[in-house]
Amino acid sequence: MLNVSKIQHFSTGDGEGIRTTVFFKGCNLHCPWCHNPENLSNAPVRLHYRATDTDEILGRTVSVEEILPELLEDKAFFDESHGGVTFSGGEAMLQANALVPLARALRDRGVSVLVDTAGCVPYALFEQLNPFIAGYLFDFKTADEHQYREIGGDLSRILENLHRLQADRIPIFIRIPLIPGFNTSPQATRAICERLQALEIKHVDLLPFHRLGSAKYEAMGLEYAYRTQQPLTQEELDEIKAIYQAYFSVTVER
Repeated sequence: MLNVSKIQHFSTGDGEGIRTTVFFKGCNLHCPWCHNPENLSNAPVRLHYRATDTDEILGRTVSVEEILPELLEDKAFFDESHGGVTFSGGEAMLQANALVPLARALRDRGVSVLVDTAGCVPYALFEQLNPFIAGYLFDFKTADEHQYREIGGDLSRILENLHRLQADRIPIFIRIPLIPGFNTSPQATRAICERLQALEIKHVDLLPFHRLGSAKYEAMGLEYAYRTQQPLTQEELDEIKAIYQAYFSVTVER
């Protein structure tokens, strides 16, 4: 069974083309800027939106047979736009065992599958999914081992997984969330570039910080650590982008 929070149709920021994104419950990291706090826990969560006085329950278990028809509804759009289905989270890789039959069923029906991951799981989980997917949207958050430990991660494991994915010739699409005060200083930026350059990465996608998830924290009755954090200014973003462009080709997502 799959532990799902939400299915989002017509996504355009989760890989190439028009995609349907499946958000899975559970995460082994605890990034304080997370914009999907409803997926940090495996359990269903209730969100109460004061402005509309409405409730939303996110979290349900479904079988492959139950979810597959909905994912295939937009296949014509996938085919036209070179899109497909993206598994996101939370950390979708924590459900790799259950994802294999879903990824296989989609592949067998001509649907491209991408997995959005922070990559901090045993490589054995990647090996299960590798034969059935088109690649990984791999979030790389910092080159600092201490910072990764602070959010529950393990830099050495992440680097090893990137190396092994490349050795197995699995497409990797590096995405870097730009979090003010965490990984956007010139020193932190260059350290990330050097780590990734050593892995022969050629392209990165930059994801500027936003506060779009703040309403979810309020609806869940949680304190959002980044509630007063301002997004990067255009000048700050341009300076960061210029450093990355000295090492890679760069796309900035909006």
